[in-house]
Amino acid sequence: MRIIKKLIWFVLISFLIVASIAIGYYIAVTKEVHLDHEKLILNGNELIVYDIDGELVKNVASFLPKQSTKTGELPLHTKLAFVNTEDKRFYKHGGFDGKRILKAAWNNLKAHSFKEGASTISQQLIKNTHLTHEKTIKRKLQEWKLTKQLEKNYSKDEILEKYLASIYFGHNCFGIRSAAEFYFGKQVDELTLADSAILAGLVKSPNNYSPFKNPENCKRRKETVLSIMLQNGSITQTEKEEALREPLPLSRGNSPQNAGFLSFVFDELGNIAENEKLILNGKIEIFTSFDPLLQKDLEEIASAVDSDKTLLVLNPQNGNFTACVSSVGNIPRLPGSLIKPLLVYAPAIEENLITPATPILDEKIDFSGYRPENYDGKFHGYVSARECIAKSLNIPAVKTLQTLGIQKGVSYLKKMGLEIQEGDDSLALALGGMKKGFTLRDIAAAYNSLQNGEKQDCGFIEKIKLNNISVYEKKQDKQRIFSSESAYLMTDTLKTSAMEGTAKKLRTLPFEIAAKTGTVGTKNGNTDAYALSYTTRDLVAVWIGNADNRAITHTGGGLPCNLLTSVNERLYERYKEKNESIPNFPIPQGIQKISLDKLSYYDTHTIMISDDIAPIEYRFEEIFKKSALPTKKSEFFSNPSILQPSIKVTKNGVFINFDDRFPTQYSYKIDRYDYVTHTTVYEGDFTAEFVDKQIEKEKSYLYTVTPFYHNHQGTPVALPSVNTRSDFKIVNKEWWEY
Repeated sequence: MRIIKKLIWFVLISFLIVASIAIGYYIAVTKEVHLDHEKLILNGNELIVYDIDGELVKNVASFLPKQSTKTGELPLHTKLAFVNTEDKRFYKHGGFDGKRILKAAWNNLKAHSFKEGASTISQQLIKNTHLTHEKTIKRKLQEWKLTKQLEKNYSKDEILEKYLASIYFGHNCFGIRSAAEFYFGKQVDELTLADSAILAGLVKSPNNYSPFKNPENCKRRKETVLSIMLQNGSITQTEKEEALREPLPLSRGNSPQNAGFLSFVFDELGNIAENEKLILNGKIEIFTSFDPLLQKDLEEIASAVDSDKTLLVLNPQNGNFTACVSSVGNIPRLPGSLIKPLLVYAPAIEENLITPATPILDEKIDFSGYRPENYDGKFHGYVSARECIAKSLNIPAVKTLQTLGIQKGVSYLKKMGLEIQEGDDSLALALGGMKKGFTLRDIAAAYNSLQNGEKQDCGFIEKIKLNNISVYEKKQDKQRIFSSESAYLMTDTLKTSAMEGTAKKLRTLPFEIAAKTGTVGTKNGNTDAYALSYTTRDLVAVWIGNADNRAITHTGGGLPCNLLTSVNERLYERYKEKNESIPNFPIPQGIQKISLDKLSYYDTHTIMISDDIAPIEYRFEEIFKKSALPTKKSEFFSNPSILQPSIKVTKNGVFINFDDRFPTQYSYKIDRYDYVTHTTVYEGDFTAEFVDKQIEKEKSYLYTVTPFYHNHQGTPVALPSVNTRSDFKIVNKEWWEY
């Protein structure tokens, strides 16, 4: 009995300790977490966005995220469509649905996975407005606290209002009001049961269930929503059948002008408000560098794309975005080969590990089980770093990252504002292999560091005024990431990519442009295709894909590059109309062009300064930092030298052969020695084979070959001695030792 009591006390104390720890942890991780009413709705009496000329940007109100719609404005069947689909006991629970949680836990246990969730509308509203989507205990505890506060402070109808205003419905539609206008051309109080079922069905996956992009999926999802409503008694069988007969909208409503740019502005506004602790109320004025004419061009160019897309234009001088079209918002995607210059090559140039001329062996290789392959499945031997970048070869990028060091490369990414997640630091990072990826906006900002080596803040908002008081201005500070010389070398190699590499569709443009492409794919097909370019006046970035990762048929060098070309052509035309030009990239004083020796480069894969008197076909030019110039100089022509020719003797004479590696610019003198005589047997231009028939039997001969280039004589090369005995063998001994 005493043992049982001790056991009970032990269990009780253990439980209290665990409970105390749990309560302490809950208090610690939720201490600073409080419901922010401003995040639930943008509470402003007036919101104004100005463009680059100080003019008002059109359609701001139509695209305001978290735009409120009173539940009284909504038809009953619209409210029921969302409640039945997302949280059928919404009006009965206090923020958490216990039955649903237990059911989801049981189903996940049976499936050995965590695929089924149990979030209520209240929880979804908190996640959409206050928290990240990471799946951690800390985040769930914070969600629990905030959800309880939400339920305490707002009625169910108020929570539903805010929820419907926080949902993204695809096609740049934030909130049910803008979705109703876009998909059906209606006000919210005009939505039919069929319309409501479509909108409620979109919540799960806006791209997959869009009536314009996937009508068959949309039909099936619409029927599912109506079936749930019928099962829950919210509609009758007759109402369901009538709604099913109602056709889908036949054509997409016109995408509201400036929608892409404004969605990024509002996204940035929320981030600024949080970081700067701003209370957004009263009169809100947002100043931008928005270019409405360029935006119109961008929307026209992007209209031909039948998948999701994002197109951005950035002014590299001040870091302000000037135009943007996007069907998905500011979402992270895997960057593919777009990461190579940022993570691998620019840092390697900065660390003086490589130059554009550095030869890198592209070969089959195994990094402890990681076996990268090139896109074409081939191995190309020794390739210059310039060509590796231009052609976006994978194996040289991985080898260079290995030499640089993963952590060193990642440190440069961090300086440029690109942070990888824990566990992503592997050699696969060189090819864009990571869990989450980056937004196109952040990649564009990072590439802007290659203009002159300095990172600057890039954004859509320059300044914010609240009630006529300036409360925020974008920082103009710059941070040195790369030397101007390193940045120029990287830019110059990307110019090669635009001229003859994966972005060669840009080569027709009549100005200097640097570019890079990227493609992400799986065995089921490509999922992302990129093309990015920059000049001294504009940086343009293009992404094509699908938010739900459905496969696309494009590669970075295909349609994205075509779009990139079209945007740059429009920009060039506009500059010409204003009698302006696109200047070349300025060459830093620390850059020097060097003439290199082609023979040593291709024969022994070494970088040597060319001989001063070398013929033009035996030299090529490359640029270097003056602080890291090659030091060895070739004397291939001022001091001619050759490999040893082969020699053999037959009954027909002595044969001396030169292979095709011998410079044809050299002239040659061949001398023959025997015991007592010295005879010059040949003197003239290159010949593949020389035959000496003026020989005697039973004698030994030694031949030397002396190269000449104009009046420069090289060192004679002695050949193995031969004799003309009856067996006609080549003798290994020198003739005087025979």
